[in-house]
Amino acid sequence: MSPSNGVQAGLPQVGDRPRVVLGVAGGIAAYKGVEVLRGLTESGHDVTVVPTAAALNFVGEPTWAALSAHPVASSVWENSHEVSHVKLGQQADCVVVAPATADLLARATHGIGNDLLTNVLLTARCPVVLAPAMHTEMWQHPATQHNVSTLRARGIIVLEPASGRLTGPDVGAGRLPDPAAIVAAVQDVLRRTPTSDLVGRRVVISAGGTRESWDPVRFIGNISSGRQGVELARTAVSRGALVTLVAAHLSVPAPAGVTLRPVSSAAELLQEMLAAASGADAVVMAAAVADFRPEVVATSKIKKPDESSDMSLRLTQTVDVLAELVRRRDGVLPVIVGFAAETAVDGDELAELGRRKLARKGCDLLVVNEVGRQVVFGAEENEVTILGHEGTHVQVARASKAAISDAVWDAVVQEWKHALPLD
Repeated sequence: MSPSNGVQAGLPQVGDRPRVVLGVAGGIAAYKGVEVLRGLTESGHDVTVVPTAAALNFVGEPTWAALSAHPVASSVWENSHEVSHVKLGQQADCVVVAPATADLLARATHGIGNDLLTNVLLTARCPVVLAPAMHTEMWQHPATQHNVSTLRARGIIVLEPASGRLTGPDVGAGRLPDPAAIVAAVQDVLRRTPTSDLVGRRVVISAGGTRESWDPVRFIGNISSGRQGVELARTAVSRGALVTLVAAHLSVPAPAGVTLRPVSSAAELLQEMLAAASGADAVVMAAAVADFRPEVVATSKIKKPDESSDMSLRLTQTVDVLAELVRRRDGVLPVIVGFAAETAVDGDELAELGRRKLARKGCDLLVVNEVGRQVVFGAEENEVTILGHEGTHVQVARASKAAISDAVWDAVVQEWKHALPLD
């Protein structure tokens, strides 16, 4: 919002700083909302906290006010002459609720505005991010799952909860995503023009680098950090997709809002990708798969030979995960995207290597980038060429891997537009 609006009520005037409403529902994870607030304010956002009455039983008003540097908005009856229950939602650049309880999800789904926070959700015309937290049984209940599906169909971003320790001894799905990951999700939503072109789409992404063991303590692998695959997952979540991330040894944290499937070897990666790809709209193979594995895996640690002796290790090729995904695809969906890390003397050779690989693999899109000289693996920026099976060629100049990810999803959306419906 521009500060020239001259609004007296609602969110404070903050110049160009993004205005975020942080809603806090009444669950035990409300204490983690404090870390979400701190992360948002320290990264340059102006935050107004709107806790429910139940949330204030977990974390009191002075804490929210001190960390946000603004009065807490908790009741529709406070400053009613300023119509804050309308202005807060109208003026926000983003509304995030962390935690969002099963009760909050139900009220948001059915348009019930019986407190200030649900009124804000009803009046918001900006992106809305909900970070659920509840016991596993509540998350998995058909009513909650129906509510989540309905909210997502409306373009609201409902993050997948994490799995882990819940209240008491219970363990399972329903844990609030990591606060830093929630902050990153909000930042990702705010950095782009709001778009919902992935709403209702199921996408599967692989990331990281596979490892092939040759004894219980050693392996053959690569130096992939998984950063590009993680950014693909993060941007897909912020554009409304339901994301499964098949992760092989990530060096960076997985984003909030994804269903995480950890794997190690190429064979495990193929198994998980095939299972997740069933019914998916897009599959992106961003993981760096080891090309070779030991022919024989020792059951105990291989001892170091004498100084005068050498050791040889016989290798065999690993499964070609991308080619197998293409081979087993039934119909025109999912759209399958491959990645090719190549070394080349110039851009022409790089593009030619990419075109050959695209034809050999049979995928719909191939994202080609040059590797070597420590310019890609682990870096925060990249430059790529996106090749299409129908001869399309999109050059993406050096940019953040988040921006690269948006370019990839833009290309996938175009593929969907051109795809014929399945019989």
